[in-house]
Amino acid sequence: MRDPDLALRVHPARHRGFHPARLMRLAQALDDAVIELLAILAPVECVCCGAEDSALCGACARQLRLLCKRPFRAEGQAPALLTVDGAVLLPVVAAGHYRDELAQVLLSFKHLGQGQLASTLAPALGKAIRAAVGYRGDICVVPVPSSNAAFRRRGFSPVHLLLGHLRRRGALPGLEVKDALKKVSPGTAVQTLVTAMPAWFQGVADSIVGNARRWREAFHPAGAAQKPGVTLRRPGTGQKGLGRGDRARRVRGSMTVRLFRERALEGRACIIVDDVLTTGATLAEAARAVTAAGGTVCGAVVLAATRPPAGNELP
Repeated sequence: MRDPDLALRVHPARHRGFHPARLMRLAQALDDAVIELLAILAPVECVCCGAEDSALCGACARQLRLLCKRPFRAEGQAPALLTVDGAVLLPVVAAGHYRDELAQVLLSFKHLGQGQLASTLAPALGKAIRAAVGYRGDICVVPVPSSNAAFRRRGFSPVHLLLGHLRRRGALPGLEVKDALKKVSPGTAVQTLVTAMPAWFQGVADSIVGNARRWREAFHPAGAAQKPGVTLRRPGTGQKGLGRGDRARRVRGSMTVRLFRERALEGRACIIVDDVLTTGATLAEAARAVTAAGGTVCGAVVLAATRPPAGNELP
């Protein structure tokens, strides 16, 4: 008796790159032509190694995943989040160290318009958030806002973009993202304080603010010559290169709750999310603003943690 398995008709393998329908083959050919044309008109290179035809090649993407494989506690590297005796003011979980592929990809994502890298960075951030909160579903995720100048320059807020990507993918089940914070300039903060004062005291406050402005213009004129070895910084140019004390003074009082969202965080457990941890001054200011709005800060999560810049000065 003949084995039925041996009687099966074997069909030769067909190339999977071609569709049997003529219309589909035409569409595939057009698609390949468009890809080739885009590669010529707008060539893309890997932001890490320079390989062609991809913003992040497979090898560099794998190295980035390895760098973010194990989230870790990073507040010990942030002096602004520690007391003088070493006690932790705010626990922070970082997805990875700010170096190698992670640093290069993050810089390209934030400053070089490589928005497509969000699909690679977002999973690392989501993994760090899950490591920080576990499976709790009663926590609000509060992103640290970008300044108005940075938003105009980039066209987006990096943290909000990454969290939006995670929400669309369903990677934050049970967690609620509350975009409740905003950056304010020192002038806006003073104006808000003056507006809240009684009418009889506003005249005195206006006089104080005017005298302070004249004093600043007298000792720091706009056209003053720059001293050798001193770099003058414009407002909104970021905090890169600043020491611990300068960073703390720069961000102090720079965040508040958005209008009509004063009660959004009241009585809620919150976790703050930022992109890079350096000294911790920005996270400390965000925690102050959330606490002032009635929220309870349980911790913070960052995509990358780096060592603070040199400088032992106190804030």
